Amino acid sequence: MGDLKEAMRLFSQPEKSSLDSKTCGAILQLCAEFKALSDGKKVHDFVCGNGGEIDEFVCAKLVFMYVNCGDLEEGRRVFDTIENEKVFLWNLLISEYAKIGKYEESVGLFMRMRHLGVEADVYTLTCVLKCYGTLGRVVEGERVHGYLLKIGFGSNNSVVNSLIGFYFRCERPDSACKLFDILTDRDKITWNSMISGYVANGCARKALMVFVEMLSESVSVELAVMVNVLVAIGSLERLDLARAVHGYGIKGSLFSETNFANTLLDVYSKCGDMDGSIKIFRNMGQKNVVTYTALMGSYARGSLFIEAIKLFDDMKRDGIKPDVFTATSILHACACNGSLEIGKDVHRYIRESNMQLTLFASNALIDMYAKCGSMEDALTVFSEMPRTDIVSWNTMIGGYSKNRLPNEALDLFVKMQKDLKPDNVTISCVLPSCGSLSALDRGREIHSFVLKNGLSSDQFVMNALLDMYVKCGALVLARSLFSIMPDKNLVSWTVMIAGYGMHGFGREAVSTFSEMRRAGIKPDSASFISILYSCSHSGLLDEGWSLFNIMRNDCKIEPTLEHYTCMVDLLSRAGKLAKAYSFIKNMPINPDCFIWGVLLRGCRIHHDLKLVEKVAEHIFELEPENTEYYVLLANSYAEAEQWEEVKKLRQKIGLDGLKKERECSWIELKGKVHIFVAGDNGHPLAKNINILLKKLQENMKQQGKSLNMRYALINADEMQKEEAHCRHSEKLAMAFGILSSSPGKIIRITKNLRVCSDCHEMAKYISKVIGREIIVRDSYRFHHFKEGCCSCRG
Repeated sequence: MGDLKEAMRLFSQPEKSSLDSKTCGAILQLCAEFKALSDGKKVHDFVCGNGGEIDEFVCAKLVFMYVNCGDLEEGRRVFDTIENEKVFLWNLLISEYAKIGKYEESVGLFMRMRHLGVEADVYTLTCVLKCYGTLGRVVEGERVHGYLLKIGFGSNNSVVNSLIGFYFRCERPDSACKLFDILTDRDKITWNSMISGYVANGCARKALMVFVEMLSESVSVELAVMVNVLVAIGSLERLDLARAVHGYGIKGSLFSETNFANTLLDVYSKCGDMDGSIKIFRNMGQKNVVTYTALMGSYARGSLFIEAIKLFDDMKRDGIKPDVFTATSILHACACNGSLEIGKDVHRYIRESNMQLTLFASNALIDMYAKCGSMEDALTVFSEMPRTDIVSWNTMIGGYSKNRLPNEALDLFVKMQKDLKPDNVTISCVLPSCGSLSALDRGREIHSFVLKNGLSSDQFVMNALLDMYVKCGALVLARSLFSIMPDKNLVSWTVMIAGYGMHGFGREAVSTFSEMRRAGIKPDSASFISILYSCSHSGLLDEGWSLFNIMRNDCKIEPTLEHYTCMVDLLSRAGKLAKAYSFIKNMPINPDCFIWGVLLRGCRIHHDLKLVEKVAEHIFELEPENTEYYVLLANSYAEAEQWEEVKKLRQKIGLDGLKKERECSWIELKGKVHIFVAGDNGHPLAKNINILLKKLQENMKQQGKSLNMRYALINADEMQKEEAHCRHSEKLAMAFGILSSSPGKIIRITKNLRVCSDCHEMAKYISKVIGREIIVRDSYRFHHFKEGCCSCRG
């Protein structure tokens, strides 16, 4: 009668010793149904206490009771004591292990079952195929396929559906298709398995073909099928098909289903119809957290980040509690929009709501902080994560690289390798840091890692390597790598062209640009910036104008401010100052401070003090606190020996609290980066460095090579000026490189500001007298000093 309480009361009587196995089995069955584990254990204790062996019937009931009451471990212990031929018990355990994700245990039981000669049934086969599919064990699954054909289940609908699912999970869509084609008795599960399987394997077109075939055979379409069809349409970005399915869904009364409407909203967004997504959202009767999250994702996809952030507030106001997926979506919008404070508010909401952060959500938090420039907060999240993955490490390393913290990126890269093996993304993230530090030795070590681990086929990695060699001043190595790259895309060509430009090889840049066009690669806006930049740095006036006209007339690319800046630089370096000024005044877009600054430098080079003052007025209107241009103006006055004007500018800088960025230079030796700042005496070799520099300076004077003292910006005697000039950071780095590296080795130095004229002259002198090639990368370009000459040609 199902009265467990009364049954257990009677069971507790002293006379229970006479109970037979059938009665015990009946009570155990009732305990299993009511999940009464404690009562079941009492029965178990009783049958064990009677001394004799427990018969197979009671054992089977015990196993069922334990498993049904959630004590799988005890159920398995009892199961292992009997040689049971009942397939039901085997299925029970195989299924339970699969439910908790212990697929290895499930397939282990299946193998033991076959070894004992227990024949599988439909339930066994469908369950074990799911296990093998989840584990991705293709060979073992194919053996099960052979076994089920042998025992006569090859045409069983449920079994074949499981086989189709297995092959799709193992990324074998062709094998699944063959089974589908020979199956005559197809049910709704079969059709949905084919459509969802094709979608999961990236075969959206085939999924739609199956859907069309399904409709042609008049099979009634259920919600799950329609959702999968919409996902396929979204991946193909076919708005016409989305609208057709939308109409079909309305006719079939599916639009009222929230899951269908949510997916439809997302698909319209992926197809570029943001208005369609918003209309669906407004027309939906019942909205849930998925609805809001889907629209947020749609806004973010359409770069409408402010709207996505506003929707997050609307959602909370409407009483719908955001989940971790919502938080992840809104964090992405904050990251793309640079909305640090809002991102922090979302993080605070997550903590206050005790929201369980998934690994994916934690990575989204790191990404948001990194893209918003707050690496301290990113590190805090990273440090507090209970578990990290390759994405976590890559996001941190990439964040450090993009936020100009190259040392931190390289340090983290080393730490990462203690726990995880870097992948192609890691390499692409860390190589820019090597380029920032001009850490060629570290970059070459990473190149070796790329070759050893078969990553050289990845185009992102190869482009990052190419960029690293260019920025480390190893142009020969960059060109060698470029030559052997089998697949060169627009980025590859642009990096190489920009590299030639930075190093002063303008004609090689123009030749490479022409080679790119002959190879059928169409230049874009960025590649034209690179080639125009190259022309300006090499004084190729005619070539620059020709390319500027090709960009506008042949390639139909509208010039941006950066393109105009390149042309002003080109004219300024060539001494066409009046033409450059007129060019700026007639531009269709408003000039910024940088483009005026380019002309200001040109005026200083060509000693046009009158135009210098005129251009400076434009600059200080736009950026009155930019110290760089005050210094540039002061240099112009110093060259003209107008020391009163220099004094006024120095006083202005002091009175207004304007600070010039402190100059520093660095050099990598034996994997370690040595940093020098102007006037630095803190280095262990400082005494030897100063002695060497003074000796070189005296030799220059003896050979009639005077220093250009005007750049000291102080109207003092020659001794004071010499002392000031002897302590520039790039000179300190050069001297250290000479003292600390083997003869003949190239000295590679990076400076955060431009190289001054005096240091430029000394580098030329050192390269000739000591016979060492010196490569200096300043904030604007590379200078290759060799045998008394520089690649910039002055």
